[in-house]
Amino acid sequence: MTVHFIGAGPGAADLITVRGLRIIEACPVCLYAGSLVPAEIVEAAPAGALIMDTAPMHLDAIIAEMERAHAEGKDVARVHSGDPAIYGAVAEQMRRLDKLGIDYDVVPGVPAFAAAAARLKTELTLPEIAQTVIITRTGMKASSMPRGEQLEILGQSGATLAIHLSIRNLVYIREALEPYYGADCPVVIAYRATWPDELYIRTTLAGMKDEVRKAKITRTALVMVGPVLGDVEFRDSDLYNADYSHVLRNRGKKKLAV
Repeated sequence: MTVHFIGAGPGAADLITVRGLRIIEACPVCLYAGSLVPAEIVEAAPAGALIMDTAPMHLDAIIAEMERAHAEGKDVARVHSGDPAIYGAVAEQMRRLDKLGIDYDVVPGVPAFAAAAARLKTELTLPEIAQTVIITRTGMKASSMPRGEQLEILGQSGATLAIHLSIRNLVYIREALEPYYGADCPVVIAYRATWPDELYIRTTLAGMKDEVRKAKITRTALVMVGPVLGDVEFRDSDLYNADYSHVLRNRGKKKLAV
């Protein structure tokens, strides 16, 4: 018996991995985060499967269902949104399963920032503009940020920022980042990326609060910040430069002796 932690992707049902879907199709027990995972994904579970929405459940209740399945020798598809490695709250579940001696594995999924970039037809790393993507969040009442991970510190990098779970902290985001990025730095608010009601707002650090208020967005949105999100000039990468040689395209390779 195995508990399979599966990343279902950002919202669109067809963005789940082939591996993840095949596991769901075979598991007699499916526990999923109903507020964030499309019902269409878990409907792929086999006929007669136990399908439970864990949105209203607490951790102990979720683990109890896994224990019950373990006792019955039934594999569990534990379906999370996005990728389980990013704000997935899976580590605490794994810790419980370790203590219980229950086997588990993890299937990665498409994270929201990657899905949003795809929908925007934007590369988050451009030569000499940004070569780093920082995935972060801001402190809220439920949890503070570890020392050294505040935006005032991360912003000094000038990297492309993907700020999760912070749509209600826009005033702080602007105050923390404006000294490093400037008030006119491009911002994209990605609301429910890839869902049928998805919305992308192109704005700036200075204008994002007003735009979000107009759109009445209060949750389930990603704040993306950085020059790469605007109309920026950049040079071509050396990857496909005809004058640049590398191990797979070595201009100086010697001819083999006959």
